[in-house]
Amino acid sequence: MKIAGIIPARYASTRLPGKPLKDILGRPMIWWVYKRVREVEQLDEIYVATDDGRIRAVCEQYGIPVIMTSPDHPNGAMRLQEVSETVAADFYVQLNGDEPLMNTVAIAAAIPGEVPQDVEFGTNIITQIDDPAQVMDPSNIKMVFDDEMNALYMSRTPIPYPFKSIDFQYYKHVGIIGYNKKMLDFYKNSQPGRFERIEGIDTLRFLDYGKRLKLTLVPDCHSLSVDTQKDLDMVIKMMKEQNGDGE
Repeated sequence: MKIAGIIPARYASTRLPGKPLKDILGRPMIWWVYKRVREVEQLDEIYVATDDGRIRAVCEQYGIPVIMTSPDHPNGAMRLQEVSETVAADFYVQLNGDEPLMNTVAIAAAIPGEVPQDVEFGTNIITQIDDPAQVMDPSNIKMVFDDEMNALYMSRTPIPYPFKSIDFQYYKHVGIIGYNKKMLDFYKNSQPGRFERIEGIDTLRFLDYGKRLKLTLVPDCHSLSVDTQKDLDMVIKMMKEQNGDGE
């Protein structure tokens, strides 16, 4: 089974333009992301998928495999679908290009032992929420699932609602998602579903149309995405503490 890791990377970030190329200890952030992802043995091939020549040039400078994609993609899933037209694989794992401290255990956990190829299939990592403030934060996508860890619904609001009991655990979506080719093709060829339009959650499209999204729980998997200069400063501080020599 061939597994491809794809790192979508955009230059035109609203809050932090050019963030894949932001300097961290003497190297661009995309280099650190790629270096981190390479630690996952289950990934047979890894590519950066970008629509910007500046990012491509830096990837080529550092020997990072890179694929140019259309600038019109609204999200990572669409960019992965385009990559899947030229990179054949049994499974594609979407890896955030703005997480230089990405959890490699979670990446490995997103890759199932077997991937069905005759039906649309995807995976998603979830982790528990221990802080009540995170439960209320609409940027944390809360997940509910059945006894076999198949996703039932996801929402920005706290679900399930604590009406008859408060003795339960909340879980949130972690942005490491895997797809087979059929799932990516379905996404490209479908329109946003009812609940996707209401919640503004791209991944809800799969549940809107009854597609299978298998969840895996990774305890204490709390990522740090670089969305602002403040986030970048925090990551640099953390990485200096871990490896102050820049290696």
